[in-house]
Amino acid sequence: MADVKQIRVLIVDDSASVRQVLTQIFESDPQIKVVGAAADPFRAVEMIRRDPPDVITLDVEMPRMDGLTFLEKIMSQHPIPTVMCSTLTEAGSDVALHALEKGAVEIIVKPKVGAKEFFEESRVRMCETIKAAARARLKKLAVRAKHDPVKAKLSADAMLPKPGRNAMIQTTEKVVAMGASTGGTEALRVVLEAMPADSPGIVIVQHMPENFTARFAERLDMLCQVTVKEAADGDPVLRGQALIAPGNKHMLLQRSGARYYVEVKDGPLVSRHRPSVDVLFRSAASTGGRNVVGVIMTGMGDDGAKGMLEMKQAGAVNVAQDEETCIVFGMPAEAIKLGGVDKILPLDRIASEVVRLSR
Repeated sequence: MADVKQIRVLIVDDSASVRQVLTQIFESDPQIKVVGAAADPFRAVEMIRRDPPDVITLDVEMPRMDGLTFLEKIMSQHPIPTVMCSTLTEAGSDVALHALEKGAVEIIVKPKVGAKEFFEESRVRMCETIKAAARARLKKLAVRAKHDPVKAKLSADAMLPKPGRNAMIQTTEKVVAMGASTGGTEALRVVLEAMPADSPGIVIVQHMPENFTARFAERLDMLCQVTVKEAADGDPVLRGQALIAPGNKHMLLQRSGARYYVEVKDGPLVSRHRPSVDVLFRSAASTGGRNVVGVIMTGMGDDGAKGMLEMKQAGAVNVAQDEETCIVFGMPAEAIKLGGVDKILPLDRIASEVVRLSR
């Protein structure tokens, strides 16, 4: 049996301690190999020319050339899946979000200087980010079709019980539940920009590090007719508003009488994520039932697939983004395979279909 090809990573960061910690984290996973570490983009260019990696991790803020400028050069000359390694500062967050718009596929939070160990779940999430990036379709890059073996993972059972047999009766008030991961920041922008100001309430899980979701929501709010905000515990789900789950917190749809609201809470990683799409979708199945329209978009892995099936079984109608327009056709493919999807559509048709289904 042939060995599984390792994902070859180049780390670009001006901090020697950060390069060391990232190397240790990535190489703790047998499917990842760090093939180089550069202190600045100029050295990185030489390494890329000699031996192009599968994935680059790129520091946002560097002295000789900032990460955004270097990213633009990579994408225009030799596109390689790139993960931005950012601090939690406001400036770092803004540049990282700009980088996603310009072709970076994911963000990871830079390890603290001098850090020797990470919690296991942080290590797992960072390694999963590299694996997701390696499968991203960037122009001439082909999708890696083979799934990597992964550790046992928790399901939505870890956060809430399975939906009951009796779904909520249908009402005139619909709720749209969306989930996305790798490539999802741009996919969500496309969908939300096309939603009218009187859209039904929207609840969203986008896999993203803590403290980035608030800035992401602010940027979308400036572009969209609907109001977009990072969800807070107890926020009502209102027409004309989209709530995005905060990074590192699960978000559940809840109902009190005819009023929907969200619960934001801690909990274990579910499907290797927090927030988890499966957690949101299961809660939507339990409290919304046939009043819900579900949407699953680009992303690696299977988070959301089981929850989407539970929503369908509770009476929801579900839409998946098609393979052609996905950066990574993982999450939609798994939801389709399980039988939880009613319609498969290209990205630019999802908003109009959601509006139609919500009438």
